[in-house]
Formats: sequence, structure tokens, C-alpha cells
Amino acid sequence: MLLRKVWLGPTKINILHKKGRAEELLSKKKVCGVNKSAVLKLRKDLVWPAAGLYLCSMDTLNLPAYPARVALQGSRRVIFDVLRGRFVALTPEEWVRQHFVHYLIDHLGYPAALMGNEVTIRLSGCERRPDTVVYHRQGGRPRIIIEYKAPTVAITPKVFAQISAYNSVLRADYLFISNGLQHYCCHIDYAEQTSRMLPKIPAYAELG
Repeated sequence: MLLRKVWLGPTKINILHKKGRAEELLSKKKVCGVNKSAVLKLRKDLVWPAAGLYLCSMDTLNLPAYPARVALQGSRRVIFDVLRGRFVALTPEEWVRQHFVHYLIDHLGYPAALMGNEVTIRLSGCERRPDTVVYHRQGGRPRIIIEYKAPTVAITPKVFAQISAYNSVLRADYLFISNGLQHYCCHIDYAEQTSRMLPKIPAYAELG
């Protein structure tokens, strides 16, 4: 059974906790807090099943916050994936993916209809799944490949090699990499056979 949620600021949560009035949260509609330090002051992954209350403690990211739909399915934490239209397992990497996807859609103007998560490709005879692919509006050719890592995972040359391997199949114009704290963007010009790092993630209207 999925839990319903609304947002309640971490300051309010802490006040209720410090006053020993956490039970008052039960009278609220439902709550999901995403500020890690605030939630840990209560208790990590605090659940009152009878009230449908679930406080999710995940890392604060270098990305805009959004009202994530986080819930429990049995004992498993899940988050709603707007591109796949369903709940998926909530991992640190998935937390980054959902925030980055919403950043692209809500702040940079990327059309959700042109984006896909966990797209299957064949690479060296094996199935691989790039984390997110953005397609051209005309013809459906891959335009951007995005690779995510958990915030605790450093962006190393190995990560660039991984996304480059995906691009050997898809031949996208841009490669984005993010661990939620650091973001990298590489633009590839196949005609000139050059590539360059961009200073920021471009808005959709800025794509060449």
C-alpha cells in the first residue's frame, strides 16, 4: 500500500520532535521530509504505518529540490519516476536521477516526452542500460546520454569511459554526468571530430 505525502518543513518537524509532540504529525495529512540532518534528528527511516507517515533521509544535493513522491512498498523504499510512470527502488543513485531529471524538465525546459530512463542497448553482445537518454524531436535520434552516480561516488575517468562506451552505440551529441553534487557536460562535434567540456548543463533551448 502506497503512502500519501505532503511537504512539511524540516524546522517544523524538529520543533515537534523536541517538544515531544511528534504525535501531532499524525493529525497532518501525511509527511515526507528530505532534509537529511533534520530527519536524522528524529530517527533514520522513521515510519508510523498506522498513520501512513514516512520520513525519507537522503543526501542533500546540488540540485533544486522538488516534491518527490516517496513511499514504502512492503519494507522497500520507492520513489516515483515521472518518465517511467511508476515507483522504482529508492537508492542514492536513483535519488540523484530523479532530481536531475526534474531539474532538466522544470528548470531547463527539456521536454519529458523526449526523455527515457533505463534505455536498453546492445554493447559488445551484452545488454546495457544508459541511465537517461534525451532524443531529438525530429527522427528520434539520441541527442544526450546521462550517467548518474551516488553522491558518495567520485566522478573518475572510469565513469567517462562508461558513458563513452554507451556513446559508441548511440552517438549522441552531448554526454552529461552527475553524482548530484558535481555535474559535467561534454559536447561532441562529429563533423569536426572534436569534443569540449561545457561550463554548465545547457538549457534545452541552448542545445546546438
